[in-house]
Amino acid sequence: MRIGELAARTGLSRDTLRFYEKIGLIEGERLANGYRDFPPETEIWLHYVRTAQTLGFTLAEIARHGERLRDVPDSAEVLSALFEEKIRVVDARMAELTALRADLTSRVGTGCPLRAANRTE
Repeated sequence: MRIGELAARTGLSRDTLRFYEKIGLIEGERLANGYRDFPPETEIWLHYVRTAQTLGFTLAEIARHGERLRDVPDSAEVLSALFEEKIRVVDARMAELTALRADLTSRVGTGCPLRAANRTE
């Protein structure tokens, strides 16, 4: 299918599809007239990509793991392992944000909030 049809079917812009092609997330064949032609399974893959993004995976992570994930069953251990790793990353980030919030809260109303905490001058 051509890029315009793929864009219409997935709700993604042509520019996004070109970018995805540039970074290797999708592959299209070039026809003699220069048009891109994408196989039908590209639409399914792009829905997978969008779902993975909503679950917090970056395009780099999707590209890195994509080749081995394209054909695995939904219940595959590899998917569970990726989800478990993402959960660890989310937990670590939540701990960082909790610490940041506590630091910001401790600086409210202290004069210059950009000075190092517990520093006297």
